[in-house]
Amino acid sequence: MSVTTFFQNDSYLSKTSRSLISGFVGGLAGTAVKSLIEYYLPVRKVQDRSAQIKIMDDLSTKITGTPISTSNEALAEQLVNVPFGGSLGAAYGYGKKDREGLRPMDGIAFGATTWASTHETSLPILGLERKPTDTPVKMQMNELFAHIAFGVTTEVVRFYVNRQLHYKRVRK
Repeated sequence: MSVTTFFQNDSYLSKTSRSLISGFVGGLAGTAVKSLIEYYLPVRKVQDRSAQIKIMDDLSTKITGTPISTSNEALAEQLVNVPFGGSLGAAYGYGKKDREGLRPMDGIAFGATTWASTHETSLPILGLERKPTDTPVKMQMNELFAHIAFGVTTEVVRFYVNRQLHYKRVRK
């Protein structure tokens, strides 16, 4: 069986594979959009380091004995964002494997819950970010907007990649 035939099949394994791949690709695209938005809209105070940089800084210190240089912080941040966004997208894609159609509202819910479960709860609890009550509302709304854009982008890309993997193309 060819890869094309496998993806066009409606077996559980084929559907699951399509869903994971399309969700992962959607999560990568969503991460790119989120990062672009956060480049232009402030999501934290200038003196605050992101949770991603704190994580990578701790890891670098444990492995090399030195923290990440300031010039490499943007790269280090993306070394966390990209796999995390792709993984979230894959999980989202798997959850959507039995739902047909493009549903942007699902993407909005996905982005908003990702924001709430990271920036509003788990990251402050872990001491990686300020508490929501210590963060200006404008910055919280910028972060929420970036996460909603992440979710909607993930949904749109997931839908189109899944559709391309599933359906036969007519050759002329």
